[in-house]
Amino acid sequence: QVQLVESGGGLVQAGGSLRLSCAASGRTFRNYAMGWFRQAPGKEHKFVTAISWGSGGTYYADSVKGRFTIARDNAKNTVYLQMNSLKPEDTAVYYCAAESLLRLKSDYGEADFGSWGQGTQVTVSS
Repeated sequence: QVQLVESGGGLVQAGGSLRLSCAASGRTFRNYAMGWFRQAPGKEHKFVTAISWGSGGTYYADSVKGRFTIARDNAKNTVYLQMNSLKPEDTAVYYCAAESLLRLKSDYGEADFGSWGQGTQVTVSS
């Protein structure tokens, strides 16, 4: 497993942008698929996006497609989530997740990832 630390959350107006970062420990980061989930108040965790190990293929939830971009820098052991055109419904705690050698697929769930960060709050005001 890896240790994950998110940063970059904050308060932004609707239509604005934020970039979240997730720094991972360990020397085998490149072998980990990385994902972002979010949890709004009173709701369950929801998948946002993921990026595979190896090819760097990506997958997005429909709700963020075209607005959010996930990217990874293996040299820095970091994955990023660029969030543009933010909406009030994007307000949530955002969690970074990692899993070794997880294949790219279209139906990620919490159970697919074994390592989680502590979360970072994103608040979008209307």
